[in-house]
Amino acid sequence: MARNDGRTRRNQLRPLRFKKNYIRSAGSSVLVEMGNTRVLCVATVENKVPPFLRGTGQGWITAEYSMLPRSSPVRITRESRTGRLKGRTQEIQRLIGRSLRAAIDLEKIGPRTIIIDCDVIEADGGTRTASINGGFVALAGVLKKLKLAEMSIKSFIGAVSVGILNNKIYLDLDYSEDVKADVDMNIVMNEEGEFIEVQGTAEENPFSGEQLSSLVKSAGKGIKKIINGEKKSLGLV
Repeated sequence: MARNDGRTRRNQLRPLRFKKNYIRSAGSSVLVEMGNTRVLCVATVENKVPPFLRGTGQGWITAEYSMLPRSSPVRITRESRTGRLKGRTQEIQRLIGRSLRAAIDLEKIGPRTIIIDCDVIEADGGTRTASINGGFVALAGVLKKLKLAEMSIKSFIGAVSVGILNNKIYLDLDYSEDVKADVDMNIVMNEEGEFIEVQGTAEENPFSGEQLSSLVKSAGKGIKKIINGEKKSLGLV
């Protein structure tokens, strides 16, 4: 059965592309495309750390996330107009930051902060998972420039959405699938197959342990392919 975007299998990822050095002025920048979802991820290095890390010699990684006004069919009002971030925005950028920090030995990057800005250019489902994947490639790129990549990267990470529609498991949901899903999950894992974050919600009916196992298994296979794509983009395979 063909999916709305032309994929022929339920366990098939959308086309994944990483376009590095997308912005010339940035230390490291990546345009990540997962199907029609496109996110610009940019890494900036600051030679300072948050107050709670001063004097420790440890570095910090944080993230900021936003959706451009016309990243969706209906214009989104800039959050700067309201003077505060929406709860969804705060939750997503904290997720991105946690995921990226899980991949890095913060003591090895020294007393500096790396900020990963993730700006959604076009949203078609999975913007947070695309941000994590593109954000990691941007982070690895700037660490390479600092000659810190080899010593500081503990493990590659990847993220993908997975869900249940009509009692069947679907990998990497686009927007049309996401809005109809009975279960929607976002899973972040490292290359050793260990979990960094699992976010799962049943929209109407609860799901079983067997279904949960199938969701995790499908996501794990997809994340392996995503990590391989990250390594190819960085010239490591």
